[in-house]
Amino acid sequence: NVCLTAGMGPGQTMLSNPVVRIGRKCIIGRGSHIIGHWSIELGDEIQTGPYVYITDQNHGYEDINAPVGWQATKEGAVKIGSGSWLGANVVILPGTTLGRNSVVAAGAVVRGEFPDHVVLGGIPARILRHYDEARGWVDGAPLHG
Repeated sequence: NVCLTAGMGPGQTMLSNPVVRIGRKCIIGRGSHIIGHWSIELGDEIQTGPYVYITDQNHGYEDINAPVGWQATKEGAVKIGSGSWLGANVVILPGTTLGRNSVVAAGAVVRGEFPDHVVLGGIPARILRHYDEARGWVDGAPLHG
């Protein structure tokens, strides 16, 4: 079973239409959840392992006197580039952009912007390897001038 949701309740005004976009030839692993309130876009030919969780909204917790579930939410569009692979139990948090043909290692928690052709892993996720046209696959993040 896979869970796809968009919005929180009947009659809710959606900020984008459609909220969740899934490209061609995608394979979503069993037990995965894609929870969209604002904007989630999966490119073409993406594959996920089981129990992947992708969301574009998270609870705020700024007011220490208010229950977390009643506080204002934090939203951010999510985009997963075509040809990418998300391993088992990966969590994609609001505001994440993952480039094309990238790999996310099992169990990683991803937030932020990542270029094409990278391997991510860890909590929080970081670039473990990247592809350099001159050198091929290189350990670590790309160096920027």
